[in-house]
Amino acid sequence: MKKFISTLFILHLSMYVAFAHLGSVVGRVIDKSTKQPIVGATIVVADSKKGATTDATGFFQINNLEPNTYRIEVSFVGYSAQNQLVIVKEDESVNLEFGLSESQVQLSEVKVSASNPQHQQVISSLDIKTRPINNSQEVLRIVPGLVIGQHAGGGKAEQIFLRGFDIDHGTDIRLTVDGVPINMVSHAHGQGYADAHFIIPELIEGVDFKKGLYDTDKGNFATAGWANFRTKTTLEHSFAKAEVGQFNTYRLVSGVNVLKTKQHNVYLAGEYNYSDAYFEAPQNFNRINLLGKYHGHLTQNTNLTLTASTFWSKWNASGQIPDRSVADGSIGFYGAIDPNEGGETSRTNVNAELVTLTKRNHVWKNQFFYSNYNFELYSNFTFFLVDPVNGDQIRQKEGRNLWGYNSNYSIGHAIGDKQATFNTGLNYRHDLTNGSELSRTKDRTQLLEAIKLGDVNEANVGVYVDETIQLSPRLSATAGVRFDYFNNQYLDKLQNNTKFKANAAIVSPKLNVYYTYNPNVQLYVNLGKGFHSNDTRAVVAQNGLEILPAAYGSDLGAIWKPFPRMLLNASYWYLWLNQEFVYVGDAGVVEPSGKSVRKGVDVSMRYQLSKKLFFDLDANWAKPRAVGEAEGQNYLPLAVNFTSVGGLTLKTEQGFSGSLRYRYIGNRPANEDNSIVAKGYFVTDALVNYSKNRFSVGLSVQNMFNTQWKETQFATESRLQNETEPVEEIHFTPGTPFNAKLSISWQF
Repeated sequence: MKKFISTLFILHLSMYVAFAHLGSVVGRVIDKSTKQPIVGATIVVADSKKGATTDATGFFQINNLEPNTYRIEVSFVGYSAQNQLVIVKEDESVNLEFGLSESQVQLSEVKVSASNPQHQQVISSLDIKTRPINNSQEVLRIVPGLVIGQHAGGGKAEQIFLRGFDIDHGTDIRLTVDGVPINMVSHAHGQGYADAHFIIPELIEGVDFKKGLYDTDKGNFATAGWANFRTKTTLEHSFAKAEVGQFNTYRLVSGVNVLKTKQHNVYLAGEYNYSDAYFEAPQNFNRINLLGKYHGHLTQNTNLTLTASTFWSKWNASGQIPDRSVADGSIGFYGAIDPNEGGETSRTNVNAELVTLTKRNHVWKNQFFYSNYNFELYSNFTFFLVDPVNGDQIRQKEGRNLWGYNSNYSIGHAIGDKQATFNTGLNYRHDLTNGSELSRTKDRTQLLEAIKLGDVNEANVGVYVDETIQLSPRLSATAGVRFDYFNNQYLDKLQNNTKFKANAAIVSPKLNVYYTYNPNVQLYVNLGKGFHSNDTRAVVAQNGLEILPAAYGSDLGAIWKPFPRMLLNASYWYLWLNQEFVYVGDAGVVEPSGKSVRKGVDVSMRYQLSKKLFFDLDANWAKPRAVGEAEGQNYLPLAVNFTSVGGLTLKTEQGFSGSLRYRYIGNRPANEDNSIVAKGYFVTDALVNYSKNRFSVGLSVQNMFNTQWKETQFATESRLQNETEPVEEIHFTPGTPFNAKLSISWQF
């Protein structure tokens, strides 16, 4: 491995050529009001083809400029554009800072250029404010083609669907917040379990995302894609907000600036939620979030951000109910067979981020994080199938400590007369669980049988390098490679504390190429190799299971601006997995599956109808199939075939804003031969807000036409207490009926 990295580094040095008599422009782009960096702003040297985009620190660099006077233009959607005249001298760097002011969003400001190929893949705070959102997990619905579904009263992580995957709760999508992992490896409920409810929605500055496995700095879980929540570094104003809704729902949230100077900022925030929800059995849902954040300039070029947060949630759940019980009138559509489900969970996080701009204008990012996590869940999916007397309630429980370190070093340089950026980085993560448990229980108190009980010790280290080069005014490319190593250990407390071990490594090359045909059309090709990681309890048992089965993906797409106010993005994608064995946390077994192939088409449109009115549409088709199975027997259960979301968004200068949106999911197979079908749905949501001075009032409505729909569905074999034979059919959790919520907020 050392030889491999050394070879790459020497190759890079051999390509690094310093040209005399050329200058450069470096600088930062910040929000004029908050003084915080703007990520993804476009910087262009007027009357030339050179340009750049800002990174996570707001930093940019443009090299290889002949001595001359230039006009540097900066733009970002939702901000007024700026420009500055600079004089570039031989062998010198000109340092600039742009402070942009917020303005009306104009799609005409979106730039399509070789230097800015991924600008559109950002969910902004504006998107979040103009959508009906109850929690941070629902922000993910803004990712085109991503579907979520809740089936445990709001306290459990949502089920996720993307690109022909039933991702369960996170097996094949990498979720982070400020770089801290959300996914839990080898979780008591299932591999990759990702509960993002510890994030306060009002603190989300934006979400960066990308579908596919094409980024070298994204390792475990990033098969179908990845998303990183960015929380606010500072608060523009302190605020307090109260919400009240149907079904005995209320919420209080507040954020307060404790210290706000030019060099140092500290704020504290808290959130409390309660709801009985729309089920016949009250959910008694409670959630508390607390967060504190410090951001300061240790030196002129070094920033430190410290974040500490804690989260607790407790709830009851009605669980999944069978179609037959609703059809015969035994229970209502919002009823329950076993109302004694529910759970409790908590998580405490500490995160330290240090960013340094060196004297040579290199950017070095270092991050240390730690989480303490606890989880306890009671479920009953099969009712009286296994135990006709006591019922089939199960308990899944664990305690966990996880910590890690991320580092990235970025060098802007030249290869010949081409502008380039070299990145190298390290990711390390270590998880230790205590008492990862699957047990059969009764009434949440009586232990009937221990099925699984043990401790997981899992470590993952990843290193990567990549090079981005603007090959010509129209063509840019990023090529890189990633190496991952996993060390898995499991202490089985049901087998005399026997320790099982396994380890594996994998190399994943990546290539992204962007070609700008003209200022209105950009074509791109993404190619990459990744992997589908497996649960420690499965890999130590082996049984023919690949520890890190490889995944191969490609995207062929285009970004097109047919009109100044319209933006289209379309892609054809393909994904192959060598193996998809899944550890089923509900049964403590490995569910066998072989090779699979997924392919599809994603289409997105953004259109500004007027200065104040926007229209968006996403349509996503997928064809997921098992490889090697007979035609008609090769469906991948619950994988979504077609989804579409869209709507209208209004934002005026008089304080009014809002949106009217729809969500549609087509029918999909619930089992391998499509003999059981999970029915699709069409739901419409609405939101209206009015702000004046520092006060805001809002009304959000979910399912405004009161459609009866099934949010999550499973083909499950179960037996009711009065039945002699089991029945396999759709079991579901109902989606919300008409649900209105009023909010009032005050900035101070």
